Amino acid sequence: QLQASGGGLVQAGGSLRLSCSASERTFSTYAMGWFRQAPGKEREFVGTITWSGSRTYYADSAKGRFTISRDNAKNTLYLQMNNLKPEDTAVYYCAAKSGYYSVGLNEYHYWGQGTQVTVSS
Repeated sequence: QLQASGGGLVQAGGSLRLSCSASERTFSTYAMGWFRQAPGKEREFVGTITWSGSRTYYADSAKGRFTISRDNAKNTLYLQMNNLKPEDTAVYYCAAKSGYYSVGLNEYHYWGQGTQVTVSS
Protein backbone atom coordinates (compact mmCIF):
# COMPACT_ATOMS: atom_id res chain seq x y z
CA GLN A 1 0.00 0.00 0.00
CA LEU A 2 1.30 3.43 -0.99
CA GLN A 3 0.43 6.71 0.71
CA ALA A 4 1.35 9.97 -0.99
CA SER A 5 1.53 13.22 0.96
CA GLY A 6 3.07 16.67 0.91
CA GLY A 7 0.91 18.37 -1.65
CA GLY A 8 -0.51 21.83 -1.18
CA LEU A 9 -0.89 25.32 -2.55
CA VAL A 10 2.27 27.16 -3.55
CA GLN A 11 3.07 30.24 -5.58
CA ALA A 12 4.85 29.99 -8.90
CA GLY A 13 8.57 29.69 -8.33
CA GLY A 14 8.10 27.94 -5.02
CA SER A 15 8.99 24.44 -3.92
CA LEU A 16 7.29 21.38 -2.49
CA ARG A 17 8.50 17.97 -1.46
CA LEU A 18 6.15 15.07 -1.93
CA SER A 19 6.54 11.85 -0.01
CA CYS A 20 5.24 8.39 -0.68
CA SER A 21 5.27 5.93 2.18
CA ALA A 22 5.05 2.21 1.55
CA SER A 23 3.80 -0.35 4.00
CA GLU A 24 5.46 -3.19 2.20
CA ARG A 25 8.73 -4.54 3.48
CA THR A 26 9.51 -5.31 -0.16
CA PHE A 27 9.54 -1.60 -1.05
CA SER A 28 13.29 -1.74 -1.63
CA THR A 29 12.80 -4.31 -4.39
CA TYR A 30 10.45 -2.16 -6.46
CA ALA A 31 11.19 0.50 -9.02
CA MET A 32 9.10 3.56 -8.27
CA GLY A 33 7.54 6.28 -10.32
CA TRP A 34 5.75 9.58 -9.98
CA PHE A 35 2.87 10.48 -12.27
CA ARG A 36 0.44 13.36 -12.36
CA GLN A 37 -3.00 14.10 -13.68
CA ALA A 38 -4.30 17.57 -14.34
CA PRO A 39 -8.04 18.27 -14.62
CA GLY A 40 -9.38 17.11 -17.94
CA LYS A 41 -6.10 15.50 -18.94
CA GLU A 42 -4.70 12.01 -18.97
CA ARG A 43 -2.32 10.82 -16.30
CA GLU A 44 1.26 11.46 -17.36
CA PHE A 45 4.73 10.33 -16.41
CA VAL A 46 6.85 12.63 -14.24
CA GLY A 47 9.86 10.58 -13.20
CA THR A 48 11.08 7.17 -12.14
CA ILE A 49 13.82 5.63 -10.02
CA THR A 50 15.41 2.20 -9.82
CA TRP A 51 14.97 0.00 -6.76
CA SER A 52 18.42 0.97 -5.50
CA GLY A 53 18.04 4.65 -6.24
CA SER A 54 21.10 4.59 -8.43
CA ARG A 55 19.34 5.75 -11.57
CA THR A 56 16.55 8.17 -12.31
CA TYR A 57 14.77 9.35 -15.42
CA TYR A 58 12.49 12.34 -15.89
CA ALA A 59 9.92 13.70 -18.25
CA ASP A 60 11.15 16.73 -20.16
CA SER A 61 8.77 18.90 -18.16
CA ALA A 62 10.48 17.81 -14.92
CA LYS A 63 14.12 17.82 -15.92
CA GLY A 64 16.20 20.35 -14.05
CA ARG A 65 13.38 21.21 -11.63
CA PHE A 66 12.27 17.93 -10.03
CA THR A 67 14.37 15.35 -8.20
CA ILE A 68 13.30 11.85 -7.26
CA SER A 69 14.96 10.06 -4.40
CA ARG A 70 14.20 7.21 -2.05
CA ASP A 71 15.12 6.01 1.39
CA ASN A 72 14.72 2.26 1.43
CA ALA A 73 15.41 2.08 5.16
CA LYS A 74 12.30 4.24 5.68
CA ASN A 75 10.25 2.70 2.86
CA THR A 76 9.76 6.19 1.46
CA LEU A 77 9.93 7.78 -1.96
CA TYR A 78 10.36 11.51 -2.47
CA LEU A 79 9.76 14.06 -5.19
CA GLN A 80 11.46 17.40 -4.64
CA MET A 81 9.84 19.99 -6.88
CA ASN A 82 11.50 23.36 -7.36
CA ASN A 83 10.65 26.38 -9.48
CA LEU A 84 7.05 25.24 -9.71
CA LYS A 85 4.88 26.54 -12.51
CA PRO A 86 1.08 26.84 -12.80
CA GLU A 87 1.17 24.06 -15.39
CA ASP A 88 2.50 21.72 -12.68
CA THR A 89 -0.91 21.87 -11.02
CA ALA A 90 -2.21 18.30 -10.82
CA VAL A 91 -2.86 15.37 -8.57
CA TYR A 92 0.45 13.58 -8.10
CA TYR A 93 0.57 9.81 -7.75
CA CYS A 94 3.32 7.47 -6.71
CA ALA A 95 3.46 3.99 -8.13
CA ALA A 96 5.51 0.82 -7.81
CA LYS A 97 6.54 -1.88 -10.25
CA SER A 98 8.70 -4.92 -10.18
CA GLY A 99 11.71 -5.11 -12.43
CA TYR A 100 13.46 -2.18 -14.04
CA TYR A 101 12.26 1.39 -13.88
CA SER A 102 9.93 2.53 -16.63
CA VAL A 103 8.07 5.51 -18.03
CA GLY A 104 5.09 3.35 -18.91
CA LEU A 105 2.07 4.03 -16.76
CA ASN A 106 0.56 0.65 -17.53
CA GLU A 107 3.63 -1.18 -16.24
CA TYR A 108 3.08 -0.08 -12.66
CA HIS A 109 1.24 -2.53 -10.45
CA TYR A 110 0.58 -0.51 -7.30
CA TRP A 111 -0.67 3.04 -6.96
CA GLY A 112 -1.05 5.53 -4.15
CA GLN A 113 -4.15 7.65 -3.71
CA GLY A 114 -2.62 10.89 -4.97
CA THR A 115 -1.86 14.25 -3.45
CA GLN A 116 -3.03 17.59 -4.88
CA VAL A 117 -0.47 20.17 -5.94
CA THR A 118 -1.76 23.60 -6.87
CA VAL A 119 0.56 26.28 -8.18
CA SER A 120 -0.80 29.81 -8.32
CA SER A 121 0.50 32.41 -10.73
